[in-house]
Amino acid sequence: MTAEVMAQEESPAPEVVVAEPQKEENVVVAEPQKEENVEPKEPSVDESKPKMVEKSSSYKEESNFLSDLKEFERKALSDLKSKLEEAILGNTLFEKNEGVEEEKKGVCLWGVPLFPSEGAEGVDVVLLKFLRAREFKVNDAFEMLKKTLRWRKESKIDSVVDQDFDSHLASAAYMSGVDHEGHPVCYNIFGAFESEELYQKAFGTEEKRSEFLRWRCQLMEKGIQKLNLKPGGISSLLQINDLKNAPGPSKKELRIATKQIVAILQDNYPELVAKNIFINVPFWYYALNALLSPFLTQRTKSKFVVARPNKVTETLTKYIPIEEIPVNYGGFKRENDSEFSSQDGAVSELILKAGSTATIEIPALEVGNTLCWDLTVLGWEVSYKEEFVPTDEGSYTIIVQKGKKMGSQEGPVRNTFTNNEAGKVVLTIENNSNKKKRVLYRYKTNKSSF
Repeated sequence: MTAEVMAQEESPAPEVVVAEPQKEENVVVAEPQKEENVEPKEPSVDESKPKMVEKSSSYKEESNFLSDLKEFERKALSDLKSKLEEAILGNTLFEKNEGVEEEKKGVCLWGVPLFPSEGAEGVDVVLLKFLRAREFKVNDAFEMLKKTLRWRKESKIDSVVDQDFDSHLASAAYMSGVDHEGHPVCYNIFGAFESEELYQKAFGTEEKRSEFLRWRCQLMEKGIQKLNLKPGGISSLLQINDLKNAPGPSKKELRIATKQIVAILQDNYPELVAKNIFINVPFWYYALNALLSPFLTQRTKSKFVVARPNKVTETLTKYIPIEEIPVNYGGFKRENDSEFSSQDGAVSELILKAGSTATIEIPALEVGNTLCWDLTVLGWEVSYKEEFVPTDEGSYTIIVQKGKKMGSQEGPVRNTFTNNEAGKVVLTIENNSNKKKRVLYRYKTNKSSF
């Protein structure tokens, strides 16, 4: 399932007005962006000038290179590999006795062969996940690994990827895009269960709840397939948990299923989530969090990020590029986008100071071209308008989008304009609030084929 796209409102027919003199202060001329090294900003630099959005985030995965591990970590890894190989050769890894050769072939996790002597490139990465989940206590990590392998075998998890589930469940979670570091992003939409029909399909009976848990494991397995379980590779996911319109903790079946899936993911998918971001968090979340907290390790809880409804886009941009954030979360990513591709329109950013106005100018010097642009203001609460200003002073300014106040619930702007004469599109953002705003935008020019 892909993100549900907010319907784009049709722009009103362009109106013609008499051109007025343009203000020259706080003007930003939009130019094609070039990749270059970003130097530290000097204090004197005007924040209203555009700049490339920095591709960085506030967290990085722990290194899986042996050379980066501390001495006690390397020793723990070596000891775990020895215990694992001994168990495989002694047929003690699984409760059911099997031949050594069959056992060796069967010991594989997330596509990585775990027989240490075979030297698979990803074995250290996988084993380090279990060690980190158990604070490098070798015996605890080994027991966790054994339980995971047995659970996967008993539950036939390796075959779950090809299993067909009720298509309605797809609205409850999906994979979409990557974060600043390249982690695949999984969106969990708890509000989907506001529908009583879907709620009953997922949790109405014990059998349906088991099916839901298996479907959620399928999504996790598909996410893992996007990872690179090798030293230096991206080896974990980013989880976004949207609690907007989610049923409260009074829903017993959902509460039970949530505890079960948390236990399954924590016990059998260690260190496969880089961050767990909760957005649109209602007040009852804190009661639910208190309920689940005893079942979570401190390491798991340290990865939680919580954002109230008015901070969703701002929080997500700390971790995910705006062009990878779905439009319904304030980003620029639209399903089946016919205007922008992942290679188009580098995103620029400007800081709009409190009580100030900025204009972004997009040149349209060739006649007949179609300009397309995306723009969002983190926090909104600004006035916004779009105009086409001809180069010929005797021509009239065309209103592309009437000036209007944009509230905090506004989605990102997407608009297009085809020019019949040389000029420029001017986007004007007026910040009357007492807080500075971040403006993110991109544009592209589709040349006329005539």
